Amino acid sequence: MYGFGYGLFDGTFIFVIIGLVLSLAASAYVKHTFNKYDQVKSVNQVTGTSAAQYILNSQGIHNVGVQQISGDLTDNYDSRNKMLSLSQSTARSTSVAAIGVAAHECGHAVQDAKSYFPLRLRASLVPVANIGSQMAMPIILIGLLLQTNFLIQVGLIAFSLAFLFQVVTLPVEFNASRRALAILGEGGLLTPEELPQARKVLIAAALTYVAAAISTLLQLLRLVILFGGRGRND
Repeated sequence: MYGFGYGLFDGTFIFVIIGLVLSLAASAYVKHTFNKYDQVKSVNQVTGTSAAQYILNSQGIHNVGVQQISGDLTDNYDSRNKMLSLSQSTARSTSVAAIGVAAHECGHAVQDAKSYFPLRLRASLVPVANIGSQMAMPIILIGLLLQTNFLIQVGLIAFSLAFLFQVVTLPVEFNASRRALAILGEGGLLTPEELPQARKVLIAAALTYVAAAISTLLQLLRLVILFGGRGRND
């Protein structure tokens, strides 16, 4: 029987370490790549905000607002209130990196306008994924305390929903980047020489989502190894 430590320092703890290292490495890489190409000013001298507004107009999207928010690399698109938010490091900058990031968020707005199915699916999974990630461990803990295998299985299923959300996020992010690069090239916001640089920034950003998915999968595998077979062992 497992104690309150959940087998914290058993052999499966290596999964936690691997996931943490991957996440930290991906985060460091995207910051390094963004900072590198943030030093490269675009030939057209367009700010991230101006680029976003131009792209939205060029795509016939007139119901999406653009605002600046605090922080660095906190850029996001909220399909619920049709708001594209650009961080300070993106909104005012004329760098290749900033324009690439702004275009990526516009890619999400285009997905929304075209009812891109993976984006709709991800939005529908947000509530259950949040509940699953927050409640999985408490449910498993209660199952252990009450020695009830059913609750443990419910906890594992709840955590699986968080992993499913991470998986669905991947095609959404990669598709947004593809749309962004195509629009940047067609609209002439970036030169042919600048497009590969923007692509590197977006690839680095996408790797953070890949790392998050792998990290969540490793955590799920650890939980399954630790608790998935308790019904057979009880």
